[in-house]
Amino acid sequence: MTVTSSVPFREAFRVWVKIGLLSFGGPAGQIALMHRILVEEKKWLSEPQFLHALNFCMLLPGPEAQQLATYSGWLLHGVRGGLAAGLLFILPGVAVMLALSVLYAAYAELAFVEALFFGIKAAVFAIVIEALIRISRRVMKTGALYAVAAAAFAAIFFLDIPFPVVVLGAALFGFAAVRVSPSIFGEALPAEEEGPANGNGASAGRSFLRTIVTLFVGLTVWLGPVAALLLAFGTSHVFTQEAVFFSKMAVVTFGGAYAVLAYVAQEAVQNFGWLNAGEMLDGLGLAETTPGPLIMVLQFVGFLGAYRGETGLDPMAAGIAGAAITTWVTFAPCFLWIFLGAPYVERLRNVKSLNAAFTAITVAVVGVILNLAVWFGLHVLFGEVAEMRFTGLRLFVPDVSTLDPWALGLSVAAVIAVLRFKAGMLPVLGIAAVLGLAIRLL
Repeated sequence: MTVTSSVPFREAFRVWVKIGLLSFGGPAGQIALMHRILVEEKKWLSEPQFLHALNFCMLLPGPEAQQLATYSGWLLHGVRGGLAAGLLFILPGVAVMLALSVLYAAYAELAFVEALFFGIKAAVFAIVIEALIRISRRVMKTGALYAVAAAAFAAIFFLDIPFPVVVLGAALFGFAAVRVSPSIFGEALPAEEEGPANGNGASAGRSFLRTIVTLFVGLTVWLGPVAALLLAFGTSHVFTQEAVFFSKMAVVTFGGAYAVLAYVAQEAVQNFGWLNAGEMLDGLGLAETTPGPLIMVLQFVGFLGAYRGETGLDPMAAGIAGAAITTWVTFAPCFLWIFLGAPYVERLRNVKSLNAAFTAITVAVVGVILNLAVWFGLHVLFGEVAEMRFTGLRLFVPDVSTLDPWALGLSVAAVIAVLRFKAGMLPVLGIAAVLGLAIRLL
């Protein structure tokens, strides 16, 4: 039994509702909010417990803040606590993002809405730059790590290697490199230490049978609907395509939403044709303004893809179904990772080669986010960007004559506001939106 086992479930439920409604500001702000409430105010978790849970969630694919909420709820009240905390963390954002997606689909072509998003795109570009710098400062410690990041950028930007392959390659390199040269990553690897025992953790000694049951139930909940869609509609239907594609994303989203967005944009825009590059930026801007994890932007992509697809349904109904499918396959695995892995977190943290693999993934994510920043920057600043192939290399070549000076000015101003004056995300988005309206409509 833990020191937190006496917390009434009803009281914890109210706290999870509060956290879900206030979870703005990206993962850093969301984690800080949970720390303040759970550790400092309520004292339901100790500092070591909270950090131990956070370190584990940082190793997992998917939104770390949502998984941290799930893990914290699991520590307090087992599976029902994890389900309550994890679901309430995302439900407000899901509802808001769905409403915004509906409004966007209905009114995006209006001059007012287009002008609004003109400014928001510039702010989003600045926010991606800030995320790149923030993550780089945290993880880039040695020359080997810089080399991994550079290789990841080159692989995805110039060679068009899929994001999952980049992640797998980085993991294999880290796993092998630390065995050959234990100091190759310097002090970047997390220190091996004993975590606090807790009533739901590794000390509880879950049986092998319990693990198998958890895995079976989790996979059924996650992939059962995917299999049903495959049987009902086949592989070429947009619902099936979204279910399969975003299920793949759920397995490789290490490093947060920014890491995977470039690959999602590449596939959704260029291969599936669900939306265009500008709309992808619009979706990211909407996701930045909603509570919950930034990965909620995938819901917007799923909505537009189904809204425009040939489903035989009313477009709005199809869009809502597409958003629901995308949300399901994006977040269902997050609960599986926690319920399956948390009992063995102690063992996981003490495997140095595994920690090295995840360190390499995190560093590769820096290169992937740089790719995202360049891709977004080109599409924000230039009206036309051509994709060219030259001796196996992919090159994005902007038409210099289509450079938008207003977009350039707004982007520079937003970058200065974020980096120099440490302006908050919501104020930057709001001011940029107002300036976009003024530039386009006045």
